Amino acid sequence: MKKAGFIYLLFFVFPFFAAAQFTIKGKVLDATTCEPLSEASVFCQNTTLGTTTNNDGMFSLQLPGGGYDLIFSYTGYFTKTVRATKNETLEILLVKQEKSMEEVILTNSFEVKDGWEKYGQFFTDLFIGSTPNAQQCHLVNPEVLKFYFYKRSQRLKIRATEPVLIANYALGYRLSYQLDSFVHYYKTNNSVYSGYCLFTEIDDCDSLKKIWKANRAMAYEGSKLQFMRSYYDSSVYEDGWVIDMLDKKGGKKFYRVTNPYDSLYYAGLDSTGQIAFWYPRKLSIAYTNKKPEPEYLEKMNLPEDVEYPISYIDVTDEISVMANGYYYPQQNWLSQGYWSWKNVGDQLPFDYWPDE
Repeated sequence: MKKAGFIYLLFFVFPFFAAAQFTIKGKVLDATTCEPLSEASVFCQNTTLGTTTNNDGMFSLQLPGGGYDLIFSYTGYFTKTVRATKNETLEILLVKQEKSMEEVILTNSFEVKDGWEKYGQFFTDLFIGSTPNAQQCHLVNPEVLKFYFYKRSQRLKIRATEPVLIANYALGYRLSYQLDSFVHYYKTNNSVYSGYCLFTEIDDCDSLKKIWKANRAMAYEGSKLQFMRSYYDSSVYEDGWVIDMLDKKGGKKFYRVTNPYDSLYYAGLDSTGQIAFWYPRKLSIAYTNKKPEPEYLEKMNLPEDVEYPISYIDVTDEISVMANGYYYPQQNWLSQGYWSWKNVGDQLPFDYWPDE
């Protein structure tokens, strides 16, 4: 996930999704010994869908229709990712992590001993965010974060020794985020982070659940998740989106994309249940069904009379999209503007669907 200035790189089941359900099952083994790994974590990235392996390393997950990055992780082993779109039986081999003494010494020499005290708030604002929803998030275990500063390149790197646990009291989720790395480049004011997130519903009283339901619906309105689903459903303009594209590379004027389903930019539904789109130049994507939040206007120093939230997108290569809004490769989508303001604290899982 990205962000420049910051560039950064669902199971209310509708009836038509029931028929599209599929099952992923298999076993997780040590790559060297082929011994089963029990209690290995198996989950779909950015969803509430997950399980663990049994004593024989076996697992089974029934998934609603769509596409997912299926994550396999086990303490002391490298994480493995498999794309899941249909019924499959998998044999997953995980490789043990081994660091040389030279790597350990080199890494430790750049570690900031009081990293959380020095950079904790800075990291929180960029990773979780500064939105009203983000301000209601609590980072539960900051002690798992390690901070490294590279003076010559003016680069701050943050890694986690265990999953980063976040309680989102605005949306009613607990997040377990396997943060591979977070890097901030001071020279360009850009940040890049990568990792894998599993959502879990917070189990609380009904009154809070009603608040969370309303907050989730508001977070969904104008989100990237909603946009991807609109594109998949061939309802971009009907749903209130407006797409403009730069007139030329390096240009400054945008012109309206009158038909986002023109074959110049779009490939329709294929046999795997996915669509694809691509654009040669930067996009401006506006959502016309709501006004931008006052906090966003203040953060970006924008005037109060801005009508719509607008995001600026570079599609660096073809993007494939599934029915649930899952898209890949995610590194091909670089956001600026409104969507870059919405970070982990405003994320919804791919298995979230608003009530119609």
